[in-house]
Amino acid sequence: MPLWATSPYVSRVFEFVPAPGQFVNVLPAYEATDDAESMLSKVNDCLVGKANGTVVTLGAWGGYVVVGFDHTIVNVADAYDFQINGNAFADNAEPGVVLVSVDENGNGLPDDTWYELAGSEFGKSETLTHYEVTYYRPSAEKEMVTGGFTDYIRWQDNRDSTGFVAKNTFHTQSYFPQWLTADSLVFRGTRLPHNGVQSSSGSYTQLTAFAFGYADNAPNNSEGSQFKIEWAVDSLGEAVHLAGIDFVKIYTGVLQDNGWTGECSTEVSGVIDLHAPTALPDYYASSALIYSIGQQLIVENLCDEPIQIFTISGVCVAQLSAVKEADFQMTTPGIYLVKVGDAVQKVRVHW
Repeated sequence: MPLWATSPYVSRVFEFVPAPGQFVNVLPAYEATDDAESMLSKVNDCLVGKANGTVVTLGAWGGYVVVGFDHTIVNVADAYDFQINGNAFADNAEPGVVLVSVDENGNGLPDDTWYELAGSEFGKSETLTHYEVTYYRPSAEKEMVTGGFTDYIRWQDNRDSTGFVAKNTFHTQSYFPQWLTADSLVFRGTRLPHNGVQSSSGSYTQLTAFAFGYADNAPNNSEGSQFKIEWAVDSLGEAVHLAGIDFVKIYTGVLQDNGWTGECSTEVSGVIDLHAPTALPDYYASSALIYSIGQQLIVENLCDEPIQIFTISGVCVAQLSAVKEADFQMTTPGIYLVKVGDAVQKVRVHW
């Protein structure tokens, strides 16, 4: 199959499960005829193929979205590999935890191991790992209240703590995802420390940004919105080396009520591969077919261009002058860069 990347942006949203929040059922908008499938379609419309599309809310702690690409995002040493856009600005950071995954089984689905990117709060005593929260659907009576009350949607965690997602006066719709039929929602992951600080006037809560490593934590035009695959850690917190990734999961990382401004809720408007070129011209798309069969990496060179193959670290492992078809026997599975003439593309070889 051809493996030319056609877009540096999200090609598919696989999952969208927000926790309760003030923008849930609004970003994107829920209608009475919607179900999980139609809401997922709406989120695809918001994010697919866009650098900074329509904002999608993930709700309170744990709410998440899972996205994928039409190619592997390569781990380039000492460089930022991808960017996540949201709606953060000064004193309004709503940090989201970021996880990455490799399509190890080659089925094109995000059903392999997830690795958390260790941001600035990783390993701190205030950061809770193996955390779990259950949110309970509110009663019909509570749903009818237009706003301005705290004991709205009850939550219970696995640390014997409980609380509520409050309803404020600015957003009076249901905060519980209406297309989901369950009476409770359970989320698991890492809970980040509170980032709320009272303003000098005491009239509102300032949401301070963490140093690095979280979505919707810094403005989109800043370095703080960019991520390195080399930050990945496994479930034990040990660093792992991933040559590239195929999927990204983002979930709200802070469980915090901010008074009249509502709960912390991570928002996402796009995910971008910082190494991918923009869509290639048609003549590049048809100049070569690159695919792997087991240990064989096959290049069908339609334009008689020179061929070079590099490891992800930049070591040239094979090169040929202009030939119609080249069949390379690879000794190590992984991500390779294949240069055909002036065009460079990535391919994953696995067996």
